[in-house]
Amino acid sequence: MKKKWGMTLLILTIFATILTGCGGKDTAAPENAVKTEQAKKEDKTTQEQTRVIEHAMGKTEIKGTPQKVVVLTNESTEAVLELGVIPVGAVKSGVGETWFPHILEEMKNVPELGEESLPNLEAIANLKPDLIFGNKVRHEEIYTQLSDIAPTVFSEDLAGRWKENFTLYAKALNKETEGKEAMSKYDAHVEKVKTNLSDQLTMEISIVRFLPTTVRIYQKDTFAGTILSDVGFARPASQDVDNFMEVITEEQMGSMDGDVMFYFNADYDAEKGGTKMQEEWMTHPLYQKLNVAKNNKAFKVDEIIWNLSGGIKSANLLLDDITSNMENLK
Repeated sequence: MKKKWGMTLLILTIFATILTGCGGKDTAAPENAVKTEQAKKEDKTTQEQTRVIEHAMGKTEIKGTPQKVVVLTNESTEAVLELGVIPVGAVKSGVGETWFPHILEEMKNVPELGEESLPNLEAIANLKPDLIFGNKVRHEEIYTQLSDIAPTVFSEDLAGRWKENFTLYAKALNKETEGKEAMSKYDAHVEKVKTNLSDQLTMEISIVRFLPTTVRIYQKDTFAGTILSDVGFARPASQDVDNFMEVITEEQMGSMDGDVMFYFNADYDAEKGGTKMQEEWMTHPLYQKLNVAKNNKAFKVDEIIWNLSGGIKSANLLLDDITSNMENLK
């Protein structure tokens, strides 16, 4: 009898322990559920918060994280893509009948909204966006109309301001963390290029653009100019100034000389494109006297990457292009 009684007590003890354990789990479950619901409420509150964004045209209130974004410049298109946002509409890329090749895959289903210089306001309104990105230089005259459609944020300028603009777009999209991460990756890319080309940074790099009727030297306050400055390249005296560009004549051809010249052609017209101008200048007797001509150090590069896109994706591609071209000179 004692053995049976002892066995009974053991079984009862085990059973009670199991019940206690189960009871503990049941008691904790409602508390976890409360915490989960509280977290959801906090996330929803964050998403619905109204933020005030200061920009080139003043201040704009934006609620939460915009989902339907319209972009009206090439560089803002690159910016939103880099931040993981596919725009609901965008102005056409600067050349050709489709998107620039390096963004074509991401943009293949995005509606076009006219030219950067003349966006289609009716098409924009039909998309019912919750945020519009524009630029003061390009779109100041239609800011009020755009603001009537949706909250609108304008960057101040283009040219050499792509980093400041990218930071503004990230803030307006409620993606400041992602924006800082993207810029940190760019900075790391710059440092890698500096290391790889450290023995060539004293070379003077010239940038020239050939258009159908004019020739320009591109100075430091340009998209490509800012990237050359980040890497630490020297520039010819004529280009080592904080300006955008200067139109030069044949008599001023010496101002486009350097140790290395990168040039791109504006070929918008097949018959009167920049390539025709480039060929005329490069067969001119004055050009033949330049160092870049004598040493065969003039290299054609992609105008889309070096000039037209003007955004963070192109910045990284331009760094790769510089590396490839300069390493070929070693």
